[in-house]
Formats: sequence, C-alpha cells, structure tokens
Amino acid sequence: MEEYKDIEKSIITTYRKEIWSKFAKGIIEYDMIQDGDSIMVCVSGGKDSFLMAKLFQELARHGKHNFTVRYVSMNPGYNKVNLEKIKYNAELMNIPLEIFESDIFEVVKREDDAHNGSPCYLCARMRRGYLYSKAQELGCNKIALAHHFNDVLETALLSMFYGSEIKTMVPKIHSENFKGLDLIRPLYLIKEKDIINWKKHNNLEFINCACPLLEQCTVTDNNTSKRKEMKDLISKLKETNPNIEEHLFKSLGNVNMSCILGYRDIKGVKHDFVDFYDDLKR
Repeated sequence: MEEYKDIEKSIITTYRKEIWSKFAKGIIEYDMIQDGDSIMVCVSGGKDSFLMAKLFQELARHGKHNFTVRYVSMNPGYNKVNLEKIKYNAELMNIPLEIFESDIFEVVKREDDAHNGSPCYLCARMRRGYLYSKAQELGCNKIALAHHFNDVLETALLSMFYGSEIKTMVPKIHSENFKGLDLIRPLYLIKEKDIINWKKHNNLEFINCACPLLEQCTVTDNNTSKRKEMKDLISKLKETNPNIEEHLFKSLGNVNMSCILGYRDIKGVKHDFVDFYDDLKR
C-alpha cells in the first residue's frame, strides 16, 4: 500500500474522534461549505495546512456537498531546502499542489531594513493579499486557511493582553476588499496536540514558518513570540484546570452583554455601558 493511503486511513480511523469528526462538525456547525463552492485550500507547508489538504480530499470523496478544490501553495521566497520539502510532502501525501511565486520575503526584508520595525504584520498582510488575488484568478469563491482550535484561544488572549479588546478568529469571514470571496477555517475545532500526534504517528516532517528574518523559526517555534507566550500561559493554567481550553473557547460564544463595559456592533459603532445601562432594567 502507498504511504499516502496509510496517512489517509489514520485520519478516519486512529484519529477519527480527534480530527475527522471535529473537522466535519466544524464544517456543519459553522455552515462553511455549500454546493457549487470552489475552494482554494492554502498549503503553507506546515503540519496544519497539509492535514487540512488531506481532510478536504476525504471530504470531497465522502462528503455530501458538491464542491471543487484547488490545493495552492504560495512561495514567498523560501530557500531551496524548504521549497523542496514542501514539494516532497505534497508528492508523498498525494496532494496535487499548485505552487505560485511571490517576492514577499524580499519586500518585507527591504522594508524592515529601511524602517527597523516588526516584519510580521507586513508579511501577513501581503500574504493575504496575494492569496485573495490568486483565488480570484482561479475562480474560487472561498479560501481555506488552517487555523486551529488553539490559534483561536491564543488570538483571544493576545487581543485582550496586547490589543485591549476582546476578539478572536471567527470560523468564516467575508472579504472586505475582494468581493465575492469568503475565508473559512475548517480546523476550527481541532486541537493542535492532536495534529502533532497525527504527524508523529505517520512519521511526517514539515517546515515551520521558514522566515529568513527569524532564523530560529526555520527549525523551531519563535521562542520570543507573543503567541508562544499565550501558548505557555494556557499550558500553565492547564496544570490546575485541565479544562481551561474548553472553558476559554466556550466563553467566546457565551458573552453576557449585561455585564460588559462596552462593545462595538457589527457596523463598528461603539456602545458604552452608561449608554445602555437603563436598558438593563428588569
């Protein structure tokens, strides 16, 4: 049996509860896919995006919806070793990956040298723009990104601790600048630890972020990042409260509007506690 078939089998057998069932639940619960959709599945080269690609292959074979998929990877300027690793994994896992070129790393490095600022924000914005443009070029109406359950929690904490607001990644969102395009996050309910276990079970190795401006990031996580700080905090909290992740996640969909100091509505209008205080009368 080809190795990719063992990888596929592990998703729907060994990790059916932790991965496949949660993937399917997220698709259904958040109504991510409709008949006739053309979805561009973005494969960055890491464990999360490659797993997402395999999940979409399974869904296309066994799911109820009639949709089409393009598996796309953007090369922002990877070195030869990382680029070859992505190609190798795509072939190993039987994923028909389309790779297109961009000069993001070069531009970001030039801007970082000129302004001596953090390159991550610019890189993220440019990546998103290139991906949306590519999706339009391919005639896709949805883009799938591989953000998982833990990304959602870490983003919520980052927003509170460093952004002074309560928000997180949502399971799907309309594009503001590219009409007719939606972004979906099909791994929304899948925990990172289960993705890591699946990777180890199949003896798979993937690239990390491969950013040339963060040399340590090509091998290990960026140990100085704020996101890792949130990851470590949650891990520490789990020592005394094993269910902390579930509680944090549930709280994001269980906001008590009568006990907050203010909020912005869907149109961006700010509402302060004193403004709606009288409306709280029983």
